[in-house]
Amino acid sequence: MTPREVLALCRERDVKAVDLRFMDFPGLWQHFTIPIEALTEETFEEGVGFDGSSIRGWQAINESDMLVLPQPDTAFIDPFTEVPTLVMICNIQDPITKEDYTRDPRNVARKAVNYLRSTGIGDVAYFGPELEFFVFDDIRYDVASHSAFYVVDSVEGQWNTGREENPNLGYKLRHKEGYFPVPPSDTLLNIRNEMMLYLMEAGVDVECHHHEVATGGQCEIDMKYKPLVEMADAVLKYKYIVKNVARKHGKVACFMPKPLYGDNGSGMHTHFSIWKEGKPLFAGSGYAGLSETALYAIGGILKHAGALLAFCAPTTNSYKRLVPGYEAPVNLAYSQRNRSAAIRIPVYSPSPKQKRIEFRCPDSSCNPYLAFSAMLMAAIDGIQNRIDPGEPFDKDLYDLEPEELARVPKAPGSLEEALDALEKDHEFLLRGDVFTPDVISTWIWYKRTREADEVRLRPHPYEFFLYADI
Repeated sequence: MTPREVLALCRERDVKAVDLRFMDFPGLWQHFTIPIEALTEETFEEGVGFDGSSIRGWQAINESDMLVLPQPDTAFIDPFTEVPTLVMICNIQDPITKEDYTRDPRNVARKAVNYLRSTGIGDVAYFGPELEFFVFDDIRYDVASHSAFYVVDSVEGQWNTGREENPNLGYKLRHKEGYFPVPPSDTLLNIRNEMMLYLMEAGVDVECHHHEVATGGQCEIDMKYKPLVEMADAVLKYKYIVKNVARKHGKVACFMPKPLYGDNGSGMHTHFSIWKEGKPLFAGSGYAGLSETALYAIGGILKHAGALLAFCAPTTNSYKRLVPGYEAPVNLAYSQRNRSAAIRIPVYSPSPKQKRIEFRCPDSSCNPYLAFSAMLMAAIDGIQNRIDPGEPFDKDLYDLEPEELARVPKAPGSLEEALDALEKDHEFLLRGDVFTPDVISTWIWYKRTREADEVRLRPHPYEFFLYADI
């Protein structure tokens, strides 16, 4: 939509308020609201001023005046507000120089797309992430100097087979047996249907939804692929709608990668391809129907996987999911159909338009603008430098003999390792001024000091189980 069309929509839908949204550095949507009378065609060019000093990872208080510029093509009607409210995603600018703000994650994504075009390799990068999440009935946690605990609960949970529920109707899902059961075992069908309809109303194309593998309410709603920036926008709409529909029903949606011990975690397997002039560049006559370009892109992603995971699996909890021998792929190899490899080549269809690669390490705790941009930059590096991905692994990597498995490179085993990898390997991200040095250094600082160190320094409840009587 154009600014004029946005204003016409506001009149048509009797909009009273305009919600201006933007992304903080770690990856949470932020917002403030203006009355409809304050929105004019000039607003889209001049922006709206706000204080950015308290936004995580952003400017110091002495440089805190900033502008949001609403993007008319992102507009949608918020389905959850009592007052008719229009939502628009915004870009961030410096009010003095009018330059795009380097630490605005959406700006990084826009620069990544522009860099792809400048290389001549392609003109669009498509992304199709598969976000998994849990819908719990209850989440409780507390952390103090002398205590720490968490409890999650779900009526579906295997642990509730013997709970007094007056009456307990059974149909609890066993661990790792939640994939595709019909109701009454799948208690969340109606809620996911509602999520799907709201997503479609907000302009997000939905392909399907289903219960996921884990007990306790694990779900997935699949979106149709979109160009990089548009898909990152869609991920934010997705999480917003999923969380608010769950809350509407007295439940809570949780996108933590690993909230349950002993069952599958929640990933964000990300499908990716590059096109040029309407033609898919990853289709060819090579392995699994891939082109030479696609194989080099795989080589770049595998080479830089350690650094990529600092953005694609960016929490300490991510590495409770990325564990050797479990459901998440930590082996840095590629293969067709094989879900034990970090990169899978789907072969559902022989159509060149369907040819893509799937990076299986990311999870939805990431900032999608930064994660998708980093993946694209690694792929471009692989294509430009003709990085050989090696031979594919077409057998179950979980069943390899120890000697053979030891030869397969592994993903980082912790957030600290991923940040170390990013610190050593980020030159490919700086090209085209896509990720600036201050973005890299601020990300590493924030993740180390505010997250990794805070978890590392605290006693863990399981340590009491192991050591309290030592």
